[in-house]
Amino acid sequence: MHAKIFFGSKEATKEKLSERKSPFNGKVVSTAPICDAEDTNRALKIAQAATASAKASTLAQRCSWLLDVAQKLRENKEDIAQTMTDEVGKPITFSRIEVQRCIETVTLSCETMRTMHGETINTDAMASGKKTLAYFTRLPVGVVACITPFNFPLNLVAHKLAPALVAGNTVVLKPTPEAPLTAYKFAKLFIESEFAVKDALSLVYGDAEVGGTLVSSDIPRVISFTGSVPVGNIITKSAGIKKVGLELGGNAATFIDASANLNLASQRCSIGAFVNSGQVCISLQRIYVHTDIYDAFAIKMAEETKKLKVGSPYDDDTFMGPLIDDESATRAMDWVTSAIEEGATPLLPPHREGRMFHPCVMTDVCDDMAIVCEEVFAPIVSLVRVDNFDDALPRMNNSPYGLQFSVFTNDLRVTQRAIDELDAGGIVINDMPTLRFDIQPYGGVKLSGVGREGPRFAIEEMTEIKSVVIC
Repeated sequence: MHAKIFFGSKEATKEKLSERKSPFNGKVVSTAPICDAEDTNRALKIAQAATASAKASTLAQRCSWLLDVAQKLRENKEDIAQTMTDEVGKPITFSRIEVQRCIETVTLSCETMRTMHGETINTDAMASGKKTLAYFTRLPVGVVACITPFNFPLNLVAHKLAPALVAGNTVVLKPTPEAPLTAYKFAKLFIESEFAVKDALSLVYGDAEVGGTLVSSDIPRVISFTGSVPVGNIITKSAGIKKVGLELGGNAATFIDASANLNLASQRCSIGAFVNSGQVCISLQRIYVHTDIYDAFAIKMAEETKKLKVGSPYDDDTFMGPLIDDESATRAMDWVTSAIEEGATPLLPPHREGRMFHPCVMTDVCDDMAIVCEEVFAPIVSLVRVDNFDDALPRMNNSPYGLQFSVFTNDLRVTQRAIDELDAGGIVINDMPTLRFDIQPYGGVKLSGVGREGPRFAIEEMTEIKSVVIC
């Protein structure tokens, strides 16, 4: 099916098209127009012209709009899930889960906006003040530019579109080139809704030229980006004076304490390391295991990993499908080969069939190996032996990333220290660091990003505070 451009509420296409081939079987599954700077500027100007009507729209209308989209998602759940599986190779069971999460994200954005408001201020609280009527309110910023990745091509779009639009902004969306049709079908639900704010959403396709034009333009007041650290670095240097929200890479780690439930830990760690073929910013990459239970945990981890089915993403019982492209599969094998040459030992033999890369658990791993230091973004996890939490803590924190960490423990002192001393945007106790609830604040420290997502927190990023004093 052919994805189309949305210049505001009007569909358009171009003669020059890109083809998206399935990462599973290589068949063409979608096409999309190849946009350029001119197309991007046109979309930005339409969004700018629509800011007045978007700001003037009532919250009731905007909430009806989002709830209508959520209902249409329910009605089209299977079609959109199949489109995701076609374009990015995500196992169909997890594509269906992502559609459900998207419905919840859209609905939650509406519910959150209904309760967000300003506050009155006591201006006579200090001796230098005086009694007035003072308050602040939240107003839409205007135009929001959204750039999204391939690994969650629906729900991560929702985490940007829904908060931006329900807050009264207009949006120009540039989705990942790997899933243009998924984004098109989602955007179409917004644009064709009877409650839509006219021209509030535009959709363009492309890569560096389109993204660079969006970021450097003076029209957007917020750039919301999810993707790699190198691109995030480029964005911060070229954006100028505007709000920039960056959800970037990670190198998630967990600590398995001697007091932990090993059955629970191994089962959850195998999911956290290999869900979505490891192509998750908070994919579990480093497991620091107390030396007293290291060998027992390694055996259980291997057993749990063997249970995961790798195969056709169209089978309901498949846990892992293909990596997104050949380059990613080649890089994954290079990671493993390099680690073995450095002295690491795979618990399961490394196995690759084209883009299908089977889950790999590495032992005898040292802190200075690239497989531990850098983000692998592949189904590879490393087990590191440590003496105790005092030993694990600095090693977990010794990373340029800080998105999410976790610990498995039944020791309250370890729990409290993990919460206080692990340097990350999120800490999970007794579950995988890959755990994310869409209602929570989500984002990282250090190179993992700037700002937070989650409907309430995204709305805060996408609104301006106006202070009022009546004397």
